[in-house]
Amino acid sequence: MDPILSEVYSTVLPAAPYVIAAYVGILLALFAFVLSLWRKSKRTEADIDALKRALEDREKGSR
Repeated sequence: MDPILSEVYSTVLPAAPYVIAAYVGILLALFAFVLSLWRKSKRTEADIDALKRALEDREKGSR
């Protein structure tokens, strides 16, 4: 093997677990963020549907 490549690999490879752990951490944080947005979106959608039903009931009652 080329001595320059050997030196590069000896400095890069020991850091590989930290790089992989950082990527996994970022992906987990991103997944948690998207999951929380999805749950909040579902809750907001349910609230809007409830408001629509209440408005329809109110309009039917005022006629």
